[in-house]
Amino acid sequence: MASTAGQVIRCKAAIAWEAGKPLVIEEVEVAPPQKMEVRLKILFTSLCHTDVYFWEAKGQHPVFPRILGHEASGIVESVGEGVTELQPGDHVLPVFTGECKECRHCKSEESNMCDLLRINTDRGVMLNDGKSRFSINGKPIYHFVGTSTFSEYTVVHVGCLAKINPLAPLDKVCVLSCGISTGLGATLNVAKPRRGSSVAVFGLGAVGLAAAEGARIAGASRIIGIDLLPDRFEQAKKFGVNEFVNPKDYPKPVQEVIAEMTDGGVDRSVECTGNVNAMISAFECVHDGWGVAVLVGVPHKDAVFQTHPMNVLNERTLKGTFFGNYKPRSDLPSVVEKYMNKELELEKFITHEVTFSEINKAFEYMLKGEGLRCLIRMEE
Repeated sequence: MASTAGQVIRCKAAIAWEAGKPLVIEEVEVAPPQKMEVRLKILFTSLCHTDVYFWEAKGQHPVFPRILGHEASGIVESVGEGVTELQPGDHVLPVFTGECKECRHCKSEESNMCDLLRINTDRGVMLNDGKSRFSINGKPIYHFVGTSTFSEYTVVHVGCLAKINPLAPLDKVCVLSCGISTGLGATLNVAKPRRGSSVAVFGLGAVGLAAAEGARIAGASRIIGIDLLPDRFEQAKKFGVNEFVNPKDYPKPVQEVIAEMTDGGVDRSVECTGNVNAMISAFECVHDGWGVAVLVGVPHKDAVFQTHPMNVLNERTLKGTFFGNYKPRSDLPSVVEKYMNKELELEKFITHEVTFSEINKAFEYMLKGEGLRCLIRMEE
């Protein structure tokens, strides 16, 4: 790999030229990494709802042409000036948020919201010089959340790369670089259910099922899945969910249904839909005195969360989380080890697989609501 260090690499990338139009596989030029940057060869990537949301350009400043993709695994090809902790050949997970290790957040034991490398969906260039490392015929193609993994090679800030066990299968652990860690950490790091406790999970997509997986690992005895799609209930059993509630089946608010089922409320709840009404239900369904509700889903920009202050005064706790409270560089390697030690199962999250040339099929699966994660194999 080192023979390409310092040189422009020509490779294939899937480019989003405009909102909602199929991605086009084209040859791009990928410039060498600059100061504190790393160029890596992507081996596996998967499609997350966030990619689709920004591809559709719904409700935010559209940036095109762009290389999407942020859930992936790869191998370091070369490193830029100042990079000391990574070298060519290292196995890494790129992450949409980072850890500079210098700011207040990185030095805090409580936060993972790095001042320098926190997610920025509008920025399509690198921090070092405000330019893109991708181009076609000299014209820039923009980055996405600092990762742009829908390319055979990409350039990422060193603070957004987690160095992992080289024995870990990259086609499995790639899903840990976004959604699965978000749901898992929301339960294990933020809700922190005790063994034998009850947990309600709102939304049984990939993130919600990862939250349920966290409850299973923690030893919760009742894991209640709430979703409007009954088709999801059978699949959710594989993730430890043992009771199901469809709000459409009841004439009263779902928080009242759950309170009746659990003698006053669940011990913990995790909300993974982004729907503000589900957020309110998730908070109001936890038991007074000790209940903790954790919000994971991202709401509509105009959404307003309303609840009676007595719900808080009666000793319920409401928390938010970002990327499951994991610090990417410090914490993700240990999540990979959970998989290696067979504590955490990842295979069941990967329901489809396509080659890179078939990447638009992955979008079709997600738009139809089929499956959880579609793995995209970069090498044909």
